[in-house]
Amino acid sequence: MREDVPVGIPSTSQSLADLLPDGVVLADGEGRVELVSATAARMLAADPTTSVGLPLGEVLALTDHEGRDWCSGNRPYDGLTIRTGVPEQVWLLPNGTEVLTSARISRATRGGPIDSVAVVLRSGRGRDRLDRERSDLVATVAHELRSPLTGVKGFVQAMLNRWDRLTDEQKKLMLTTVHADADRLSRLIAELLDVARIDTGRLSLHPRPSDAAVLVGRVVDSVAAGTARSLEYDAGPDLPRIAADPDKFTQVVTNLVENAVRHGSGAVRVSLHSLGADAEHPGVRLVVDDEGVGISEDMRARVFTKFWTSGASGGSGLGLYLVNGLTRAHGGTVTIGDADGGGARICVDWPAATAPA
Repeated sequence: MREDVPVGIPSTSQSLADLLPDGVVLADGEGRVELVSATAARMLAADPTTSVGLPLGEVLALTDHEGRDWCSGNRPYDGLTIRTGVPEQVWLLPNGTEVLTSARISRATRGGPIDSVAVVLRSGRGRDRLDRERSDLVATVAHELRSPLTGVKGFVQAMLNRWDRLTDEQKKLMLTTVHADADRLSRLIAELLDVARIDTGRLSLHPRPSDAAVLVGRVVDSVAAGTARSLEYDAGPDLPRIAADPDKFTQVVTNLVENAVRHGSGAVRVSLHSLGADAEHPGVRLVVDDEGVGISEDMRARVFTKFWTSGASGGSGLGLYLVNGLTRAHGGTVTIGDADGGGARICVDWPAATAPA
């Protein structure tokens, strides 16, 4: 037995406990410590050897924000005899750092005396990161919802206050703006719902043979009508029909073209051609090029994450995440490269309706 292994615990148990990413403190039925893993020892600033035999409350130096210690607050050796554990809680280490703890209370027989109490300590950094991500989500969604709502409210209020003094052209312009902002809100809400469905694996698709050239052409015409940027569209001959949910495919193309218009510069070129004979399956390749600064290689993996934004153009940060998720759900792939003019090139390979699922 190694000299640093506490007496009464096999070396294999101590070694296994030391390998765990979370800290473990094990006490017997009398409340005396039998094992302290290396991770727990670092967290509690305790010696794993000299801690053996000490009362659990003395080794488990955890307090809450009111100064109570863990054992006094949870009383693991008291209470109902059918009690089997202590749920996860937040406690403070001696250095003031938050740690997540949970405990398992073991009995040889149901309702019998306690044999052991195992306390697990986990760093609270993961929870802090999750809290920050949730805060970022709330802030992003609130900002994206507030912008169009502000416009809707402002124009509606102006029409209510000055209806008799506004000309028909002014009313039409205001109503057109309100309609556009309402569409923007509806689209954002739909994107958030699709993100949730992709994350939980509950995305509902209704694929059928579709004409990709027609769907892409409609998107290009729609985006071109709302921007002064030059949009070029080139569709190759003899394109196969694709297997796609038309609404989801349109959403993919719209996000790609609008992203190129918003974040790129110069002309935006959209091309659609059949996949080559060396492709894994028949289908089409959609390519969207812009003339901006492009996307550096070290950033290309990050653009498909939720709420990733770059530059001052804003946006919800959901567009490319949805492009990747919806394309993969149909069996396609998305890649990022460099356009011939120096900007970004995003390629989407979409399977044909005759391709295997």
